[in-house]
Amino acid sequence: MADQKRSEDVLGEKWDRCIADTAIKTASGLGVGIVLSFILFKRKTWPVALGTGFGLGMGYSNCQNDFQQPNLLHGKRVKAPLNGSQS
Repeated sequence: MADQKRSEDVLGEKWDRCIADTAIKTASGLGVGIVLSFILFKRKTWPVALGTGFGLGMGYSNCQNDFQQPNLLHGKRVKAPLNGSQS
């Protein structure tokens, strides 16, 4: 029983992953928008807004998927039993 997590902890981990993922994607979109604005579009503001919006949208979509798919494993190792042992 010690290895089971409380539902509040699982929900907290999902929110932490969601906020971190959204922040990374938004910052990446902002950076790409700034670079494109300086290089290709003569310092217009719409590439920055578009890149930021794409980042927010991707983060929101990933969060929505994470909360609706409760049985996904997120980068955790699953140890397979050895060939001779059955448990």
